[in-house]
Amino acid sequence: MTADSHALATTGEHTPLAGLAHDTRGGISNVVLGMLLFITSEVMFFAGLFAAYFNTRASNHPWPPDEFAHILNPFSIILVATIILISSSFTCQLAVWAIRRSDRTGFLRNIAITFVLGVVFLLLQAYDYSLLFEEGMTLGSGPFGTTYFTLTGFHGAHVFGGVIMLGVVLYRGMSGQFSSRHHDAVEAASLYWHFVDVVWILLFSILYFL
Repeated sequence: MTADSHALATTGEHTPLAGLAHDTRGGISNVVLGMLLFITSEVMFFAGLFAAYFNTRASNHPWPPDEFAHILNPFSIILVATIILISSSFTCQLAVWAIRRSDRTGFLRNIAITFVLGVVFLLLQAYDYSLLFEEGMTLGSGPFGTTYFTLTGFHGAHVFGGVIMLGVVLYRGMSGQFSSRHHDAVEAASLYWHFVDVVWILLFSILYFL
């Protein structure tokens, strides 16, 4: 038992961050472990969606259908959205590195940029959807339309959840709740954000290039 823990045990005093400080002994915190387990379940979820996509693709020829072959242009607004999402993963990691060394200014700046980039990605995806709708491609446009909007729609929902998570982290950071000893929530949010980034890279490659 350390001197601090002995004092807490004998006096009954505690601080607002007691029990929430970042584990400096080399272990993994419950918050980060919980996020890793959640991401594992999400990997299985998206693996099921990918399996359904490839099974549907193998059963339908040509793929994509002739009426939609010209619509999915990888060198369009969707490429801009992809670059933005990949960039946001870098700024998110910069925020993690900053808070690890107690650079609150760098942390807040980079997490705010990540949050904004995430919102911009969602707006660009919504705009891309509107373009597809104008071309007559919808969720009901046969197996191709169904699988495309299911995959990208579920990913968009995960990005939306990540944006909310980043917003909460940003708000808490502005309130001074994070430091080099207390930033497990930042680590967990960054893991989730990297995950949705990797999933989008796979989706973009499969849907637009394979």
